[in-house]
Amino acid sequence: MKPTNSIYSNLPTNVFTVMSALANEHNAINLGQGFSDDNGPDDVRAKAAEALEESNQYPPMMGLPELRKAVAANGKRFFGVDVDWTEVMVTSGGTESLAACLLGLIEPGDEVIMLEPFYDSYLPMIRRGGGIPKIVRLMPPNWELPREELAAAFGPKTKVMILNTPMNPCSKVFRQDELEFIAELVQRHDIYVICDEVYDHLVYDGAKHISLITLPGMRDRCLRLGSAGKTFSLTGWKVGYVSASPALLQPVAKAHQYLTFTTPPNLQRAVAYGLGKDEAYFRGYRDSLQRRRDLLSAGLAKIGFKVLPSQGTIFVTTDVAGFGFKGDDVAFCKDMTIKAGVTAIPVSAFYEGKGPDHFVRFAFCKKESLLEAALERLGRYYK
Repeated sequence: MKPTNSIYSNLPTNVFTVMSALANEHNAINLGQGFSDDNGPDDVRAKAAEALEESNQYPPMMGLPELRKAVAANGKRFFGVDVDWTEVMVTSGGTESLAACLLGLIEPGDEVIMLEPFYDSYLPMIRRGGGIPKIVRLMPPNWELPREELAAAFGPKTKVMILNTPMNPCSKVFRQDELEFIAELVQRHDIYVICDEVYDHLVYDGAKHISLITLPGMRDRCLRLGSAGKTFSLTGWKVGYVSASPALLQPVAKAHQYLTFTTPPNLQRAVAYGLGKDEAYFRGYRDSLQRRRDLLSAGLAKIGFKVLPSQGTIFVTTDVAGFGFKGDDVAFCKDMTIKAGVTAIPVSAFYEGKGPDHFVRFAFCKKESLLEAALERLGRYYK
């Protein structure tokens, strides 16, 4: 038999599948994958049910105008992103936005800069599109941007940079000075930036999310990605969006046309309604997650985990070296799942090649009662 595609055929089973299966096998509390255990806002779900009775045929390929307008308005209201609604395209999730952007922008041999640790789909998507990844490594515990290494990664073949802020998995929120440094490199080398900002509303402790597209000279170089799944705890809906100038959005739209083409119309209408909710919703959701972050972080620290700052997203990273465990972070997470009954994700899984091997990531987007139960189990085992 002839071989299948080497990029995907040679990929191992991803760590989320492995750890979730292990959690199910041992009846563990799964704090690995980043999905909520509630069902999203009642009124947003009601709008989706109501809209289901209106139309179930193909909506426009670019998305329903009401959702495109809502995306543009929400970006302007909260982050100062000034785009016209015609510069917004709806996709089937943030991951499809990313795929369409890469397929629409890169040619075989183009170099794509990415910061490590990274969301696991970045690398295979770049390679399948014919791109050459240029990886710049951020390291715990401070996740500082290595400016010299980043500058050295740019070259004549560089076409695109992927910038994820707030950053999954390490919960870093990029500062103004870091973004200005990146913007200067981007303009000097005449490249584009795919701005993965799906956690834009989830920034804590009074910090502010800054979108790179708002910086001088970046309006026509950035493609801004968003996700209703992250903003409304509706990950199963897979509604995403990308905002960009017409010259950038046009080739991305062509790629989208031949990927999913469109997204369920009732879900689009419900998300449009949700994005128009008053500030109290977005503030309340953020504050609720911050309380859960603080609950989990304090409990883990009391048990003996060294908790790293979580500036944004729905994750907290911990250093487990102090436990004296004889094994790497993968072995630690498996042992914790089997013996303590709580599952987390090894941070080394988000690095290409050998990364730091004694850090594990927990998701705190769960009910407080579940987080407390997980802490009780961990306290019993590690005490």
